[in-house]
Amino acid sequence: MSTYKFKTNINCGSCIKSVTPFLNELDNVDSWKVDTENSDKVLEVELDDENFEMVEEAVAKAGYKVERLA
Repeated sequence: MSTYKFKTNINCGSCIKSVTPFLNELDNVDSWKVDTENSDKVLEVELDDENFEMVEEAVAKAGYKVERLA
């Protein structure tokens, strides 16, 4: 299992509800959360593989900005 962090513009409960179906439909996502208190609105995702690009695509499809943090 691998954990990836992304800078996003997901900044409230409504935003989280909007992105939830997009992230929950991904087979490789074990869990995820967004730290809306952090100025970078960090999305932390646990994957069962290394395919973090799927997460980026799902967040973008939901209409949000996403950038992987090193």
